[in-house]
Amino acid sequence: MRVLVVIPTYNERASLPRVIARTRAAVPDADILVVDDASPDGTGAVADEAAARDPRVRALHRRAKDGLGRAYVEGFRWALARGYDAVVEMDADGSHRPEQLPALLARAAAGDAPDLVLGARWVPGGAVVNWPLHRQLLSRGGNLYVRLALGLPVQDATGGFRVYPAATLRRLPLDDIQSQGYCFQVDMTWRVHRDGGRIAEVPISFVERTEGRSKMSRDIVLEALWRTTLWGVAHRGRQLCGVLRGAGRRRTRR
Repeated sequence: MRVLVVIPTYNERASLPRVIARTRAAVPDADILVVDDASPDGTGAVADEAAARDPRVRALHRRAKDGLGRAYVEGFRWALARGYDAVVEMDADGSHRPEQLPALLARAAAGDAPDLVLGARWVPGGAVVNWPLHRQLLSRGGNLYVRLALGLPVQDATGGFRVYPAATLRRLPLDDIQSQGYCFQVDMTWRVHRDGGRIAEVPISFVERTEGRSKMSRDIVLEALWRTTLWGVAHRGRQLCGVLRGAGRRRTRR
């Protein structure tokens, strides 16, 4: 497979060089695209320097901070336009271990060819490292809510370490995606599932960042909550309508 690892950045100057080096060591045949949202700390210049040294690294500069979801969508479009077979989502802060990427790619290339491979923390063999209890409860609770609201058959829909086959991305309406943050990850997983796609989960260990500041905010959590609720109400409403129509047809046949 021709693989592109998309790494969105905003103020990741300190961690980005190590993440790029570890990724190149872990998957030397993969290319890397850094999508920088005009980071004021000079992350974009660091990405340009890495690209100048290594032909497998590219830098895509956006004019302003415009959200994680839109950064990834631009990365997806960049990959599809250049004929990549698979696209990886990965954070720039070191919380996703590049050394685990070969396992995700191996699952994506398996004979049963899943339509999405998730790096999962909340499956047997998965783990989080140095996370405070409130973050664990927030993540576990959010994923439980997603499963109940949407009926998603996955344990970790909010994780951002994942592999999309290009064929999956071509089927999805990327222009319609407006969600950001954790909600973007749920949105994409939900779209793959609704499209009839098969989703596989591979256990990973997620490490709390040691440099920089987390992008987690109250607005990100609230967006995920209200969007998931709206999607869930619509989904359960469609299910109820289907049940009522089926009951009506059975009464008519009698």
